[in-house]
Amino acid sequence: MIDSRIALIHATPLAVRPIAAAFEANWPQAQLMNLLDDTLSSDLAKAGSLNQAMVQRIGDLASYAKAQGVHGILFTCSAFGAAIDVAKQTVGLSMLKPNEAMFDEALDVCSKLTHAGRIALLTTFAPAGASMQEELQAEATKRGLEVHIENICIASAMDELNAGNGAVHDALIVAGARMLPACDVYLLGQFSMARAKLSMENALRAPTLTSPDSAVRRMKLDLN
Repeated sequence: MIDSRIALIHATPLAVRPIAAAFEANWPQAQLMNLLDDTLSSDLAKAGSLNQAMVQRIGDLASYAKAQGVHGILFTCSAFGAAIDVAKQTVGLSMLKPNEAMFDEALDVCSKLTHAGRIALLTTFAPAGASMQEELQAEATKRGLEVHIENICIASAMDELNAGNGAVHDALIVAGARMLPACDVYLLGQFSMARAKLSMENALRAPTLTSPDSAVRRMKLDLN
């Protein structure tokens, strides 16, 4: 569907530019609709975990997008996976969690190895890390793959990005990755981290996947 209309649902404005760039690179024909609730992340940080009110908010955003005639919905904040699962069941449509496609691509890499794959999962928003690791491990188990997941949160990098210091953000992510054992594939867990991909690959000489690029590739495949 060349003229597919896709709703992008954001919890931070930092995700808007990376996903727009990913669509421009991978699927420029798609029509994009951006929905931003920039209190979701701060409310989640205050609450400490997903609650029913947040699950309802995610569902309401998805329902609104569906009512506008979109063909698919892509969420860009990685901390709301369980709520998005509920929305998938109630709203329908082609709908992706932020890191769903990236996890699949990482496990595809590991499936070709002759040893247990080692995956680095890097985040900059602390509430996202644990749930993302659980999702990745669950998918690996479903596939029958043995993987070792190295999880690190570099919260200071997001602070720098919010302050407009993109180069410092990228350098902090690379430094965080270097603190981990060598891995077969590196995952940048937040959409806002995608800008560090080239720095990561130059520094570590290993594949680095970003959630925006992986998500756009999957959404395009699903709708065409």
